[in-house]
Order: sequence, then structure tokens, then C-alpha cells
Amino acid sequence: MTLLTWLGVALAGGVGSVLRFLVDEAVRARVPGASFPRGILVVNVSGALLLGLVSGLALPHDASLIVGTALIGAYTTFSTWMLDTVNAASARLAGVAVANVLVSLALGLAAAALGRALGAGWA
Repeated sequence: MTLLTWLGVALAGGVGSVLRFLVDEAVRARVPGASFPRGILVVNVSGALLLGLVSGLALPHDASLIVGTALIGAYTTFSTWMLDTVNAASARLAGVAVANVLVSLALGLAAAALGRALGAGWA
């Protein structure tokens, strides 16, 4: 791997994490007070769509590494999704916790499949 690829990964990862924060905060600001973690849901579903698109486009290895692994990998977040689920369960919001898992999985899988189909159609 070249130095340029390493720099691309570092830069894209930083951009992805900042984008995650901005999208999460923007979504939360539009629907204040809700107990469902809608910001992280939007982040992860949109990330699944984008990652499916990148997969369908079959980018060259370095481009896929920078865009798919670094940018989108830093943008999406499994750990925050699980923390939100545990926090909901701990607050005795079992319905929110279960819905967070089921809705996130269903929409994430559908978004990834859609993205992959779109990417394959454009490739």
C-alpha cells in the first residue's frame, strides 16, 4: 500500500467520523425528545446504502479501501447502535431497544441491497 493510500484512508476516516456526528446531530435536532435513536439509524442506513453502492460499482482496491472502509466505515457505527440499544433496555424501554435492532437490520439490509443493485447497474 502506498503512502498516498494511507493518507487517503486517514483523511477519509476523519471526514466520515465528522459526517456521522453532523448527520446524527441534524436528525436529532429535527425530532427533539424522541427516545428512539433516529440519528444513528439514519447514519447507519444511509451508510449501508452507500457501501452497497461502492460494492456494486466494484471500484479498484485502493479506491474501495479509501471510500468503503475508511470513509463509510468511519461514518457508520456499530458500537453506538449497540450502546443506544443497551441504553434503551436499561431505561426499561424494551420496545425501543427491540425496534432499534429490528428496524436497523431490516432497513440496513434493504439499503445495502438497493445500493449494490444501483452500483451494479452503473458499473
